[in-house]
Amino acid sequence: MSSSFEDLEVWKKSCRLSIKLYNLLKDCRDYGIKDQMLRASVSIPSNIAEGNERNSIPDFQRFLNIAKGSAAELRTQVYISREIDIFSNKEAKELILELKSISKMLQALSNALNKNR
Repeated sequence: MSSSFEDLEVWKKSCRLSIKLYNLLKDCRDYGIKDQMLRASVSIPSNIAEGNERNSIPDFQRFLNIAKGSAAELRTQVYISREIDIFSNKEAKELILELKSISKMLQALSNALNKNR
């Protein structure tokens, strides 16, 4: 396990994504989907941090899986948001690529933890 969640690249990347989403959605008036997306985006780095602080590899892996689920949830919401014109095709494509990258990083970290058990 990392000595601190702040050292994890996936935590840093997911924080940046959450901030990016807050900025993209600041003028969005569809409060239902906006709230869902922001909650899911904040859930990703929050679960990484909480799992790391548990000092237990099985707990950390469980929280990484929760973070990965939040990334998939958010990806789904981005697809929907693109179709209802909250995001442009370009914005949606960038967000989806970032979320896929975060999901891969979460899986790789979980796999690495498994090898260290």
